[in-house]
Amino acid sequence: MRIPACAVVAALALTTLSPPVAGAATETLRVDLASSTGAFRGGATGMLYGLGDPGVPSQDLIAGMRPRSISQKAPDGDQHPNGDALKLADGYFAAGGTDMHIYAQDVYSKWPYEDLGIDDYVARLRPQLEKVAQRPDRDRFVWTIFNEPDGIWYSDWANQKQKFFADWTRVYRLVKSVLPNARIAGIGETRYRADHLREFLTYAKANNVLPEMTSWHELGPDSLAFYRKNYADYRAMERQLGISPREIVINEYSNRRDTSVPGQMVQWITMLEDTKVDGHMAFWSMAGNLSDHAVRAGRANGGWWLTKWYGDFAGSSANAVNTVKVTPPRPDTRDSLQGMATLNRGAAKATVLLGGTANEVDVALTGIDRAVFGDQVDVRVSKTSWTGYEGDAGQPPVVAASRIRVTNGAATVKVPGGDQLAAYQVIITPASGSAPVANAPWQASYEAENGTVENAQVYVQDDGSGSWDMAMRYTTSGRKDVGSMNRADSRVTVNVTVPRTGTYKLGVFYGTNAIVGQQALYVDDAHVRNLTLPATLGWTYRGRYDTPVQLTAGTHRISLRTSGPAGYLGGSSDITLDRVDLTEVTGPERTVYPLSEARGSGTVLRAGQSVTTYVSAAEDGYYRLDTTLASTGRSTLGLTLSGRKVDGAALTTTCAGAWNGSTTVHLKAGITEVKLSNDGRTPLVAGTLTVTRDAAADRNAVRVEAESGRLAGGAAIASSPWASGGSYVGYIGNNGTLTIPRTGVTAGQYNLTVAYAQADKNTGHPYNTDIINRTLTATEAGGKATTARYRHNYTWDGFWLETSPIDLVTPSGAVTFGNSAAWGPNVDWVQFAPLVVANKTTRR
Repeated sequence: MRIPACAVVAALALTTLSPPVAGAATETLRVDLASSTGAFRGGATGMLYGLGDPGVPSQDLIAGMRPRSISQKAPDGDQHPNGDALKLADGYFAAGGTDMHIYAQDVYSKWPYEDLGIDDYVARLRPQLEKVAQRPDRDRFVWTIFNEPDGIWYSDWANQKQKFFADWTRVYRLVKSVLPNARIAGIGETRYRADHLREFLTYAKANNVLPEMTSWHELGPDSLAFYRKNYADYRAMERQLGISPREIVINEYSNRRDTSVPGQMVQWITMLEDTKVDGHMAFWSMAGNLSDHAVRAGRANGGWWLTKWYGDFAGSSANAVNTVKVTPPRPDTRDSLQGMATLNRGAAKATVLLGGTANEVDVALTGIDRAVFGDQVDVRVSKTSWTGYEGDAGQPPVVAASRIRVTNGAATVKVPGGDQLAAYQVIITPASGSAPVANAPWQASYEAENGTVENAQVYVQDDGSGSWDMAMRYTTSGRKDVGSMNRADSRVTVNVTVPRTGTYKLGVFYGTNAIVGQQALYVDDAHVRNLTLPATLGWTYRGRYDTPVQLTAGTHRISLRTSGPAGYLGGSSDITLDRVDLTEVTGPERTVYPLSEARGSGTVLRAGQSVTTYVSAAEDGYYRLDTTLASTGRSTLGLTLSGRKVDGAALTTTCAGAWNGSTTVHLKAGITEVKLSNDGRTPLVAGTLTVTRDAAADRNAVRVEAESGRLAGGAAIASSPWASGGSYVGYIGNNGTLTIPRTGVTAGQYNLTVAYAQADKNTGHPYNTDIINRTLTATEAGGKATTARYRHNYTWDGFWLETSPIDLVTPSGAVTFGNSAAWGPNVDWVQFAPLVVANKTTRR
């Protein structure tokens, strides 16, 4: 949450965006591995309302991101329709979270909070405390008892501070009376106000009501420049007042232009980790999308992969991980090269994260310990690009790799440039085996506004001023886009040049105004197909749509038009176009995951030990999981997907030697947590996990159109041009049901995929989109009921796919979909996919 923009503007000193260094083609980031800056904390990627409801976002995304602390709504609060701390706590803690902060004033329904007096607030707070007190993990909750008091209830500080002090004392003591060990965070103002904070801490110390954590917000466009000064000032204030160092939580940080953008977020994460504080990304869009880092409910965008890399810093509990000194060319300068680094001596690995510049970067490493790394090191540089807010991103490719000689403890790593919105991961390990190689396919990007724009308009979305208004806009590639494509002859054409004849993935960055979009794709003035673009939150809330195109080597004209061979596509063609990407496709989707970089016990798995990695799938379907392993005898490697132990997928080694295991499983599109466990008695050595798309195995799945099912209780068939076959079933829930027969679907473990649509939301909040996530329960006749949640997808008749687990226990009992307490989503079709269709282990 934040105060109204007008109040923030008055409080901030604004500067312009920092221009690139004049004439510079390469910048240098200095990393001293011999200079530790303390233990890695991992607290910088918390979120405010990052979680919406159980299942939104998925446990896989939460666990992969590895947030240390988050802030959520007061139990049973009215501020938003979801985000309730107690409803989400169990799943969050199970995914590895440490602390759950509660915004206690979010019990109120209005924004800013209605001021009904402190007695009213105390009466609303006590039930929250009593509910938390009943939990055995009550001490894992942190209480934000006042949110932005300088903007809400106590904005006239000169005349109201004594009232605030008295109210703080009353509320503080109430919390401690119910939860004696509770941790309280404060003062929680809209920005760092040294004068307010000094007066507050002086009072709090004198009256024994000091918060255990000190909090404030860093929401200004210039926080990237001023935060470290604020932090140092606060620590000096503690010393001057004789207060022991508090933990600090910046419980709202970042701007709309930052979230989802790797090159922006790496700057924020760096400065928060450098100062060893927790930070919660602001709630600008909707609850449950990890502060704009989750695509749909379970997919990742480019920004998520940065947060996952940051979470990977922690390594395993067996090895201590320290951050080390990093010196950027222009410290405390926003929109410039920044970075952080860690050294894991036990694992013999150093890792650097960097971004914020379009220039090439030399990572100048010093302090390389010969006893740890030897005389040569292997270096791999991976890149996570901005893919939009609703743009799916797979495992980041390795864009550069080399074996480098270390001279006097120093070496230089070259990082490619050209993309200010991207972030990079540099991994340094001792040289071993074959030299590492890059695996990034050929790729190129083309800004829509730089193409030929006909009967449409180029809009400036970021004027470079660095103003609050610009910071509060969603990111646009190149700062401009093309909109007003509302005529029959509107079109954008870009000239592209590709190196080889073959298949290329065309990625269209676009926005719609919460409707399904449509464009006609032409290559060299020949119609290829019409593109159906899923709805997005708004014109500038970017999605990315991928489609294959066949191109011959050389130059081509790619055109997106509002009319196709059948004529004008209508109002759905009125979209914004931001950018198009071309990526060479050389075969089926295939990704190799080195298990040496996975989380867990390491690659040597003794009995009961496991290793966990996070794999990406571009689409729902079957994938072959190939595992290389070595064994000293008979043993068993078990497989768990998204916390679900997979039957019939164990890989068994019968004797000592090298083995290959291959299992074909159905994966949901997006991120799946894959755990490989030694379920035997003999140690196993895990090497790599290779995930390859096996489209031919999709024939094992059984898909049923919803309109062919049996309807009851008010469920009804409706038509839509975006539905499969032109029809879907609505009014499911509140006694309306859809029953699907099970032809060719026997008992066993399945993935259930539902093509659904629902755009339910509250409309009263001034700037948050209060989406509502609906549920459906699938009940097997003679079996059990399984409930899944379906995230708001912006439109009632544009269909997303949601895949969830279901275990069927009868030979043929029909499955009935419904919701006895509320409405469910509209349903286009459902699919039952056996979880495992092939499994074998062979000697190498």
